[in-house]
Amino acid sequence: MDDNRDKDLRDQGYHDSAQGKADKLKGNIKDAAGGLTGDSNLQAKGKIDKMKGKVEDTFGKMERKLDDSSDDEL
Repeated sequence: MDDNRDKDLRDQGYHDSAQGKADKLKGNIKDAAGGLTGDSNLQAKGKIDKMKGKVEDTFGKMERKLDDSSDDEL
């Protein structure tokens, strides 16, 4: 049972990191497009997406680190 929970935590960590990286990329594109077109609203949305992506990626890394530390305790 614990092995499934560990696997789920590790998998969730990879998923969260991938989602975070995708959101950061989306944010970079919006930020750049907003800057090029002078659309400050789009640029602000891009900055928010980048920040959200960074948090998701960091959270995913923490999940994987927690999983690794729980493996060490066994």
